Amino acid sequence: MSIITLTTDMGMGDYYVASLKGKILKNLPNVQIVDVSHVVSPFKVTQAAYLLKNCMRDFPEGTVHVVGVDAEPLINFNQPEESVYPTVVKFQGQYFVAADNGFFSLLMGNKVAEGMWRLDDVLSRPELMNFPTKNILVPAACKIIAGEELDSFCSSVDSIRKAIPLSPVIDGNTLKGAVSYIDHYGNIITNITKEDFYHIGKNVPFVIYFRQKEYYIDVISLGYNEVPPGEKVAIFNDGGYLEIAINKGTPENGGGANSLFGLRVGDIIRIEFTPRGSRTTIESLF
Repeated sequence: MSIITLTTDMGMGDYYVASLKGKILKNLPNVQIVDVSHVVSPFKVTQAAYLLKNCMRDFPEGTVHVVGVDAEPLINFNQPEESVYPTVVKFQGQYFVAADNGFFSLLMGNKVAEGMWRLDDVLSRPELMNFPTKNILVPAACKIIAGEELDSFCSSVDSIRKAIPLSPVIDGNTLKGAVSYIDHYGNIITNITKEDFYHIGKNVPFVIYFRQKEYYIDVISLGYNEVPPGEKVAIFNDGGYLEIAINKGTPENGGGANSLFGLRVGDIIRIEFTPRGSRTTIESLF
């Protein structure tokens, strides 16, 4: 079975997503289309990269992912390095079709692609620019699924635009990270990985705290239901990132973690580790 996934910031209130699917099915009537998300915040390629990074491992090799977030090409002849071309990247056996706007570097991190190609003839048909995800990215995805050689409609390249993600910082016994994503439940996903967390050492007491002293967590749970409904909880989620949540958070239970703690994407999450003899009480952390 051939699969094309769609990740966009187009929302579901307009015809845009339907047009993408119609265009795909017109070319490939038997392809399986999977929606990753269409509610990525407008132009936020960091969110698109987070979503695909965490679900791509569940798709088979050969899957083609179309990313329609900040997808319009930008060709700058005076400063070619500033140009943004529609690009295809083969990574871990799957294909990603998107604008080269930093998305690929956020997706792959320090890992290496198996191939990179640029659709560099976009200026020959400027009318395609008015809906580039449908008119440029989707046709490229369909050609890949149909088995066309990438070199027949793309030019191989050896570099992509770099985007520098905000990374956690260790300062002594303190680990500082940030909110990188807030999901449908209001759960706060940070950029702190399990490896970051345990780099300081396992079985070391810690406190995770946010804006106010009364909000802190000093235990990592295996699941949400380890605390009563309405209580705060910290887990490492399926992607291996530190997540802060309210178990069954609803308006009746105080809302989701983002509303209860007043946190937004980019806000700092601070973890104080307390090796033996360094501190004695939680109050001394604040």
